[in-house]
Amino acid sequence: MKHSLLLAALVAMLGLTACEKTTVAAPPAASAPVVVVPGPAGPAGATGATGSTGSTVAVPGATGATGATGATGNDGATGSTGSTGYTGATGATGADGSKGDTGKTGGDTVIVVPQK
Repeated sequence: MKHSLLLAALVAMLGLTACEKTTVAAPPAASAPVVVVPGPAGPAGATGATGSTGSTVAVPGATGATGATGATGNDGATGSTGSTGYTGATGATGADGSKGDTGKTGGDTVIVVPQK
């Protein structure tokens, strides 16, 4: 611990002495302020040339009369009626079905009981 404190103090001393020192220069002595005094006024200048005359703007005339209304157009012609469609031919009658078996007598009776 003793050596580490000495080593840290030595490193800090070398770090601080290795820095470049900046020299601060004193400001120069203040000199008396220079006051500029204006001289006498000079002679008046020559008169300038006269400017050119501006252009004249035309004033618009009165509005003209409204034109006449155009004629109404003709009605269009009605289109022709379409032709009637053809009626189809009647189909042929179907063949008779085969005859069923004759029923039997004295068969079983079935009773259906509804659920509650």
